[in-house]
Amino acid sequence: MSESLPPIHIHDSMERRKLPLSLAQAGKVGLYVCGMTVYDYCHLGHARVMVTFDTVVRYLRARGLDVTYVRNITDIDDKIIRRAAERGEALDTLTQRFIAAMHEDETALGCIPPTLEPRATQHIGQMLALIETLVQRGHAYAPGNGDVYYAVRSFPAYGRLSGRSLEELRSGARVEPGEDKRDPLDFALWKAAKPGEPAWDSPWGRGRPGWHIECSAMSQEALGCRFDIHGGGADLQFPHHENEIAQSQGAGCAFAQHWMHNGFVRIDEEKMSKSLGNFRLVRDLLPVYGGEVLRFFILNSHYRSPLNFSEKVLEQARSGLTRLYTALRDLPEGEAAALPEASWSVDFHRAMADDFNTPEALAVLFDLAREVNRRRDAGEAFLAQARLLQDLGAVLGILQQNPEDFLRGDAEGVDVEWVEACIAARAAARRDRNFAEADRLRRELEGRGILLEDGPGGTTWRQTGGTTGAG
Repeated sequence: MSESLPPIHIHDSMERRKLPLSLAQAGKVGLYVCGMTVYDYCHLGHARVMVTFDTVVRYLRARGLDVTYVRNITDIDDKIIRRAAERGEALDTLTQRFIAAMHEDETALGCIPPTLEPRATQHIGQMLALIETLVQRGHAYAPGNGDVYYAVRSFPAYGRLSGRSLEELRSGARVEPGEDKRDPLDFALWKAAKPGEPAWDSPWGRGRPGWHIECSAMSQEALGCRFDIHGGGADLQFPHHENEIAQSQGAGCAFAQHWMHNGFVRIDEEKMSKSLGNFRLVRDLLPVYGGEVLRFFILNSHYRSPLNFSEKVLEQARSGLTRLYTALRDLPEGEAAALPEASWSVDFHRAMADDFNTPEALAVLFDLAREVNRRRDAGEAFLAQARLLQDLGAVLGILQQNPEDFLRGDAEGVDVEWVEACIAARAAARRDRNFAEADRLRRELEGRGILLEDGPGGTTWRQTGGTTGAG
């Protein structure tokens, strides 16, 4: 890690303040993020988790750190079992289809695949060993009906992450029908098999794991008993992450040094929720906006802040990303000399080292883009600044497309030959000083979502996000 760069600080959810990044092993980062429960397509909340921690990984690697990024897949769960039964589909078939769809969305959003992507069903043995350890240590009990429960009151630190006391939690807890808990606060580590459900052998009979034990077992298998950062959505802070801590530390593992949680997604100022029916699927938005615009939209808010979705805000994101790509237009081929200690690079790293402040980092890119536009005719200086804009954008996972391809929207839905013919006809009309015809052609193109830009090298065009049908 360069000594000239600012030290990285993370807002630790456990401590509720920013702390310097503390690593178990110098130069190496172990990061575990709770991934998707694969019973449906990914929505914007999933996209935010993907983009947030992909950006964290990109920045840590840009700082020269060796990052092992683990994001699990929950492929056995009550929701998955219910969905497979509703559809009359084999559980493996259902989960594999949605895993493939998740990977498609992840790729479209420009996310780097995790280093490891463990699946719950592939770690049943590790879960059983962890549960047995908890029973031996007096943190778990088997009431004799095939279930195993974690005894929450056996772990005095329970509630520290979420800031809740045991008595506060006790007031809202209850025992569901069929459960044989000693205390309503206790939660299931292992569930006895029900007819027709997937099941595995265990010391307590055929059954399947509870949700919370999955991540404790998979993180320990992938990263060991002590790793650096545990991340996930704010909705997982309680009870999932609280229960992970109780399980892992109860079994003798130090567990995570730092905790990171990204904020909720809101739809038109209302919390996004499947129960409210206001969630938006990533794959429904991709054909309209494209993955990079969605990524840019997510990066425009600090990861811990609420992210408010609306069509207007997405259009603003498209417009902002277009401004950055426009600065890169006509960039010549070839390498440019680096800009040593360029102020934009210093400011960019200052923002990202301060708890991954992507809005501030994007503000630096816009400042740099303005300078690129101002110095467009300055030869090597322009080239160096434009390359720096691309390089800093890469840390955020943006600005890596060919500018013309982005600005034209890869010409999707556009009759390119017709557009080029109109541009040629307009150029001929201007040469003939028939400015009325030239203006008419420009207006016709604009009406079909094509914006013309005249420059020293001729006329270029791009899509504006409006109607794109032509011909």
